[in-house]
Amino acid sequence: MGSDRGFAFGLGWRVALLVGAVVLFGEACATPDLAAARIVAALLLLGAVYVLWRHVSRTNRDLARFVEGLRYGDFNQGFGGHYRVGVALEQATRRLRDERARFADEARIQTALADEAPAALLTIDREGRVTLANKASRKLFSRLAGTRVEDFAGYGAELVALLGATRTATRRLIPIRVDGIVQRAMVSRTEVVRIAEPMTIVTVQPIQHELSAVELAAQADLVRVLTHEIMNSMTPVVSLAESAAGIVARIDKGGDPDIADARAAIETLARRAAGIMHFVETYRAFSRAPVVDARRFAAGPWARELGQLFSASEQGGGVAFDLAIAPDELIIDADPDLLAQVILNLLKNGAEAAAAIRPDPRVSLGIGLLPGSRTRIAVSDNGPGIAPDLADEIFLPFFTTKANGTGVGLSLARRIMVAHGGSIALAARDGEGACFELIV
Repeated sequence: MGSDRGFAFGLGWRVALLVGAVVLFGEACATPDLAAARIVAALLLLGAVYVLWRHVSRTNRDLARFVEGLRYGDFNQGFGGHYRVGVALEQATRRLRDERARFADEARIQTALADEAPAALLTIDREGRVTLANKASRKLFSRLAGTRVEDFAGYGAELVALLGATRTATRRLIPIRVDGIVQRAMVSRTEVVRIAEPMTIVTVQPIQHELSAVELAAQADLVRVLTHEIMNSMTPVVSLAESAAGIVARIDKGGDPDIADARAAIETLARRAAGIMHFVETYRAFSRAPVVDARRFAAGPWARELGQLFSASEQGGGVAFDLAIAPDELIIDADPDLLAQVILNLLKNGAEAAAAIRPDPRVSLGIGLLPGSRTRIAVSDNGPGIAPDLADEIFLPFFTTKANGTGVGLSLARRIMVAHGGSIALAARDGEGACFELIV
């Protein structure tokens, strides 16, 4: 209220000054021979009008400056504090200035959160231009050659189709290829409007390693339960069968064919029971998670030693072995013993498959460097190959295509590769034979 009284007081004395100037000018004009007084009275009148006009128009000027500040985003000007309007404008300007600073701080925080988010964030404008919006996206799509949707073709057709889809929100699990590895990723797409401009936000989160780890953990739990129950049931059977076989062997003197038949049957039962126990014991190794002792080692000497071990094995006799390493000084970061176990098993499997159908069986081991510093190891053969519809099933526990196989080799190999943070898959081939691709 003090500012209102100040405004009213200022207006009052300026009006009084104007009225006095008008009266004085009138008296000067009515009195003859006072030309100089008329001039002075006229100047006084003009001054009073100007003073009153300036006092009254100050609010308009302040409002005009405030509106201009809003128009151009300039909230640094002051409006004084003599009158209520000036005080209100000063407070409003200060509030807007504080709000802008708060929004700027929040924007910086939101930008930092988005930039540090583990999922890759992409934005697509109405022209189809794609922007990599955070660190995860720039790392995941580091090999991207452009900013259009079609430039993502190297990462998979399904990703391109989803990025270029019509304006619909969706969430799908799709395969993408990153640094030579085909992996599943959860992709979410949503539409937003930003400053009257439509924009698409896409998140890409590779979850292959997590899915594989969960799947293998579930398989291991299942195998652990099954082997435990089977061993509990089979242990007394094996013991009784072996005891019965020993008793019948002492009784059998060779003169009674019925006793001889019983002996053969019991000995067969004992052998089969022991075989089942051996089978179950083999799978107990699968139920235990491999402990990875990763370290850096030279690929050349390690691979040549593998070739020697393979050639000296029963399966490697008479099978040609090819080795290719690029570059020659390639360094692998992994557990050399566990990785050797996987590759040696694949070489033996390939040699058996090729030797069964060809007079010139051959296996190959190729090691190379992928973009992103990961290592690709390929084990191939010239055997009959593996049907495409079995590409995923061959890694399941208990699954085997060999008459005397246990179904533990490839499932354990996959477990070892996942423990390394890598992968193993059956690669597509145009020619004969099978090729297993390991990424570590």
